[in-house]
Formats: sequence, C-alpha cells, structure tokens
Amino acid sequence: QVQLVESGGGLVQAGGSLTLSCAASGRYAMGWFRHAPGKERDVVATISWSGDTKYYADSVKGRFTISRDSAKNAVYLQMNSLKPEDTAVYYCAARLATRIGFSRGEYDYWGQGTQVTVSS
Repeated sequence: QVQLVESGGGLVQAGGSLTLSCAASGRYAMGWFRHAPGKERDVVATISWSGDTKYYADSVKGRFTISRDSAKNAVYLQMNSLKPEDTAVYYCAARLATRIGFSRGEYDYWGQGTQVTVSS
C-alpha cells in the first residue's frame, strides 16, 4: 500500500511563497496536482523517479519548482510569486512507472490534499 502525506499548505498573500512537502512510503515518479472549486484536478508539476526529468504546467513555469530527496522518499513543491488563481487543494500523487506522467490518469496513488489559499 502506497502512502502519501502532504504538508505545508496555508494562507498567504499574493506575491508570497509556500513550500509543500510530500512524504511517500517508497520511491516513485511523483507529481503535484491541484483542484480549484469548479475546475478539474489539473497537473501542476511532475518529476521522474530519478529526479532528472521535470514537467511544469504553463501556468506555473518560472514560479514553481518541484524537487525530490530520494533518501527521504520526499517530494517538494516550492511556490513563489503566488497569485489568487493558485488557490486550490494541492495533491501529491505517485505512479508506479519511473518516467514522469503528464495527467492525473497516469498516477496511481494520491495523498489527502492540502489547502493553499492566496489572498489578493
């Protein structure tokens, strides 16, 4: 059973920063997704099993950075220059393949989610 536990969400003003963390029960290709009210759960950023390959949604390129610490089975999402439209529940996800995925259908396991709220 793969377990994923997110932390680090909260309330921040526009222009601020937050770092999300995800502790996994093993080493997997990982991703961060977000689900805003009235919208689909969309990909934010993904990283391969090795950490060599990363993918970012256009809306977060240049502002968000995904990284991993394989020794800790942890994945992070550093979020800078936050905007009100980044407000959502953020989910960590894992897939059993080693390469990155690009959509939620490619991920097999999900965390419980952490709320990020950006005030204007």
